[in-house]
Amino acid sequence: MRFSPLVERIAGYGVAAWDIHHEAFEAQRQGSDVLILSVGDPDFATPDFITEAAVGALQAGDTHYTDIAGRPDLRQAIAGRYSKRLGREVSAASVITLAGAQNALFTASLCLLQAGDEVLVLDPMYVTYEATLKASGATLVRVTCDADSGFRPDLQRLEAAITPHTKAIFLSNPNNPTGVVLNADELQGIARLAIAHNLWVVVDEVYESLCYEREHVSLASLPGMEERCVIVCSLSKSHAMTGWRIGWLVAAPALVAHVENLSLSMLYGLPGFVMEGALAAVLAHDEVTRDMCEVYRRRRDLVVESLGACAQLKVLKPDAGMFVLVDVRGTGLGSLDFAWRLYREGGVSVLDAAAFGEPAQGFVRLSFTLSEAHLARACERIKAFVGGL
Repeated sequence: MRFSPLVERIAGYGVAAWDIHHEAFEAQRQGSDVLILSVGDPDFATPDFITEAAVGALQAGDTHYTDIAGRPDLRQAIAGRYSKRLGREVSAASVITLAGAQNALFTASLCLLQAGDEVLVLDPMYVTYEATLKASGATLVRVTCDADSGFRPDLQRLEAAITPHTKAIFLSNPNNPTGVVLNADELQGIARLAIAHNLWVVVDEVYESLCYEREHVSLASLPGMEERCVIVCSLSKSHAMTGWRIGWLVAAPALVAHVENLSLSMLYGLPGFVMEGALAAVLAHDEVTRDMCEVYRRRRDLVVESLGACAQLKVLKPDAGMFVLVDVRGTGLGSLDFAWRLYREGGVSVLDAAAFGEPAQGFVRLSFTLSEAHLARACERIKAFVGGL
């Protein structure tokens, strides 16, 4: 049997990194005492009023075909929120709903890129970006963000990577896995390069509601970026809705219409009852995310303080998100070996951060999506494992 080579592009070390998580998840399902810190899936339920909106719609018979780009009231609600965030009027025609941020990124790459194009990515990057971008036929160009700089972008290095074939820059802000939030100078520098070289910039802002000390500013709010910036976001992390599979793109209406044409063939619209839940979530966005952000801040501080007391480990305190990068080079183990041994000997699953890019070699990523009690147990297990090496 011969298969299309298109799917074969969706492979690589980043995809294989999930093996440890899948094994840990299956072990936990079989009753093993495993603490899973290898995925960003919140441990609490979606807020009741969101679930009730979806259930009510479902019970009322909201089970039929829907608008391909998303229901007008939901698109308008999202547009209204971005009008406030970006400081300019955003129309519903600039918004399209899709099946989560990952699907939105994949769709954007197919609509913007083609074989022969080069795409710059800040490295380390989220593990599935490589496969997502390669599916379009484009060439991925990694621009290193050094561990010694706290994984902050080097704008001179970014500019040096631009060639006549460069079509776009893809990045996440806040970054996953590092938790870095770009500052004003970094944002201005990226905007300057995008404008000067006529590049698209696709920005994954999934964690923008989970910022702690550093304020999040959207790249799309900067002068000259309205027509060339594509925002990807979702409710998965901010509202504990990972299983609902709903996200969106905010972009120029012409691009949104192009994406809608592709979505017609891929999804034919999202379930109506899911969009009714999403509408309730968006309309109460700030109230929900304010409380969740405080929960995650406490959890972050617990992990940073606890593991920071271990001499062999160095903890990178994140500006945002639900992950912590831990430098394990002081243990004498490589990050992949550390992750597998910690799981097998200590019953805690984390991800080898090198899966996100070579600059994160020697680091592991752990999530703080469990309760404070479970996180405290996990940290004690990690310190006991390190102490026994």
